[in-house]
Amino acid sequence: MTVSGPIDAAPCRHEGAPAPYLVARTGDMLKSLSQHPEILAGYGLTVEEFHSAFPSAIEAVRGQMSASTSQRRDFLRKVLEHVVDTGLASVSVWPTYGQDTIYRLEVDDLGSVAIIQKGCPDGAHSSVSWEEPPWADETYLWWLCSSTSAHPGEHIVKGINRVRRRLLSDREGQLAGVIFHNELCGSPQRPCPKFGSAVIIDGVPVPPPCVYVMPERKPVEGDWNWNGRRNPKFPAVLARSFQIPKVEVDSFTGYVGFQSKASGDVRTRVTARFGLGLSSTYRS
Repeated sequence: MTVSGPIDAAPCRHEGAPAPYLVARTGDMLKSLSQHPEILAGYGLTVEEFHSAFPSAIEAVRGQMSASTSQRRDFLRKVLEHVVDTGLASVSVWPTYGQDTIYRLEVDDLGSVAIIQKGCPDGAHSSVSWEEPPWADETYLWWLCSSTSAHPGEHIVKGINRVRRRLLSDREGQLAGVIFHNELCGSPQRPCPKFGSAVIIDGVPVPPPCVYVMPERKPVEGDWNWNGRRNPKFPAVLARSFQIPKVEVDSFTGYVGFQSKASGDVRTRVTARFGLGLSSTYRS
């Protein structure tokens, strides 16, 4: 097991992801365009018009480069349909357009599982703005993040930090886990070390998702799942749908833990597991 920074909260990396200094320089270049009116004039813009439109233009480009909500919904639905097709779960409710994107699966010996579809975990909307359905026996956030602005582990840690603040607050709501998985997983842009366990979904090989079991709200002896004691049932169902043997399920299920320090601060541990004897951990 290796212990390093946020990047090691997930087993994968983005191929060709630009270094942080290149991202910073590109941002500086874009912001400095207002100092070059001759360049702006070539696009029919004045300096004032550029300043006015710049924030909206950045958001528009960002939106055009991101997967649409319908694309994300389509990917997640196909994965969950695969789970159903294996006979490990049945469908109770598929979300429809205009509703909150919450999937409800029924699993024998478990009950109702809520899958809440979210985008990249960095933002409050994807990590804090959720409600645990009253009917759910286990609830999961499923982060569908196609951003390559950071490596997956870095995205996950940002989301976990936001989820932690909610878990330690008085606000109601309990997660059994979080899942990081989208159409980039296993692709040349985001190679996956679990690809040997990929299954074919809609003609495309899809590796098993990265699943992290979350702590329960009440700590035990000053820690929240610090050593990965919690054992919800749905991660095993998901792993088995990817033909992972029952005895190896724990080797493909990560976890998140928090621990109180004498100073009153709270430590965080995020452990990714991606095969027998294979794991990596981020700890702060």
